[in-house]
Amino acid sequence: MSAETPRRIVLLRHAKAEWSETSDHERPLADRGRKDAPAAGRRLAGTGITPDLTLCSTAARTRETWKLFVSELPQRPKTVYEERLYEASLGELLALLNETSDDVNDLMLVGHNPGMHALADALAGEAEGDLLPRMNRTGFPTAAMAVIAFTGSWKTVEHGVGRLVAYLPPHE
Repeated sequence: MSAETPRRIVLLRHAKAEWSETSDHERPLADRGRKDAPAAGRRLAGTGITPDLTLCSTAARTRETWKLFVSELPQRPKTVYEERLYEASLGELLALLNETSDDVNDLMLVGHNPGMHALADALAGEAEGDLLPRMNRTGFPTAAMAVIAFTGSWKTVEHGVGRLVAYLPPHE
């Protein structure tokens, strides 16, 4: 793989979760989340992007979102359940990206806000059309996705390195 290898990062915020008596980490999806998660999977499948690797938070709502989402993809990517995605800061998310093997072209993160929105905003040095203001106006709702394209090694991912090429909110 050369330093000019095209890569994409797909950021998915978990679908709508219930507010329950359980710990935050164990909150399940709400009925709306169970409908939105597979719909989001169909939206990504429609783009033709199939991640090589998915890093998914260990929280119950992200695992459930991923299970429903991935059933809509043409093939299941390798999946790693990553504890560091739960409550991750922007710096921690960038560090996870920097640890990714250069064998991976398309990487998906299934996580939480404010991290997913902050990461999409930080990476998008450029955007197609009005995608960046649209994303920032909606606040990255549950089951929203952003796709960031960049070239180079994962070790070089930093603020402004990418181009926001898709923003897919759940109800549009």
